[in-house]
Amino acid sequence: MSPLAAQPARRVAVLGGARVPFARSDGPYATASNQEMLTAALDALVERHGLQEPGAVGEFVAGAVLKHSRDFNLARETVLGSALDPLTPAYDIQQACGTGLQAVIAAANKIALGQTESAVAGGADTASDAPLGVNDRLRRILLEARRAKTAGARLKALARIRPGHLVPDIPRNAEPRTGLSMGEHAAVTARAWGITREDQDALAAASHQRLAAAYERGFFQDLVVPFRGLARDQNLRPGSTVEKLAALRPVFGLDAPDPTMTAGNSTPLTDGAATVLLASEEWARARGVEPLAYLTAYETAAVDFAGGDVAGGEDGLLMAPAYAVPRMLERAGLKMGDFDLVEIHEAFASQVLATLAAWEKRGLEPVDRARLNVAGSSLATGHPFAATGARIVATLATLLAEREGPGRGLISVCAAGGQGVTAILERT
Repeated sequence: MSPLAAQPARRVAVLGGARVPFARSDGPYATASNQEMLTAALDALVERHGLQEPGAVGEFVAGAVLKHSRDFNLARETVLGSALDPLTPAYDIQQACGTGLQAVIAAANKIALGQTESAVAGGADTASDAPLGVNDRLRRILLEARRAKTAGARLKALARIRPGHLVPDIPRNAEPRTGLSMGEHAAVTARAWGITREDQDALAAASHQRLAAAYERGFFQDLVVPFRGLARDQNLRPGSTVEKLAALRPVFGLDAPDPTMTAGNSTPLTDGAATVLLASEEWARARGVEPLAYLTAYETAAVDFAGGDVAGGEDGLLMAPAYAVPRMLERAGLKMGDFDLVEIHEAFASQVLATLAAWEKRGLEPVDRARLNVAGSSLATGHPFAATGARIVATLATLLAEREGPGRGLISVCAAGGQGVTAILERT
């Protein structure tokens, strides 16, 4: 056989994960950089899995959505500041809220193709330390001054600076194509699918209660490492109930009658980082490590949220998983009933409920709510954009591993830009 002939893809094992507790923005991590948080998560993974020796990890893949210029080469700089072998290659990746899961997929592909034996994937984001851009008018003047050939021309350019030019460009949680925030887009979708306030609050309360129960039973002992005084996710409200959430005022969709989306059934701005260890079966066997689960399929999709069927709910900003999951299941020859666990990223309670409704409309079986986000999800943990995918992969793999016998789990992550990233984990 030619050395270039296609070889069967190898199975990719998920061996473990580590993350820092997620914190509300402008809180305990207000002065922590993406690199500092990501390094803390990576170091915890290295320590727990004995990855300090040279060549232990073939590659590190990670990213951030809100990046400073100092975050250039974030993944590689994180490696160099960590306990991982400094000879470990690394690169950045970014796909909005899908970043963490796309990092896992990128690393898994190389393992499946035999290009590396092991890899770490992850992501970090800080909403507290968001970059502030130079006012574009000031930027143009400064560039003109830099290009000037004489001191006089330089001074002439700088003399045009006015007080208004000193106002920085603040990052906005808005889609460039529409000018609407993610929450406003989600409110449009919620109205289109008839998602009620009561159902949203019930899902949000369940997320907090399930995350609290998972912490109480020690589920996160090997997944979460204390950082800057936090040992648990700061957004967690163990006492959350539908009644308490019902008292909150709506914050999105206020331009239409009877708005339903509140701060309680939407994720807050969050800081944090997460990592996942992936490897071939041979690598795991050589180290005597029992895989938690295997990553067996993945699919991405996108919707035209600016010009598609937005009013009808089909192409809402966060609805791409409604297309990705049916395609993935068809390709894998699976039905929704074949899954023991389902993990849907909770950007908003309304978005989760709209996704479930869209799957049913496309012919998938209804998801048993007892199998949905059983250890809580983003409404309770918070959502540092690039870290969420890695958090979910590690959580789902650990949930599968603690079950008796084989199991299968589905991951669905929506992302800005009208995109979705989905995956399947299995334990045999």
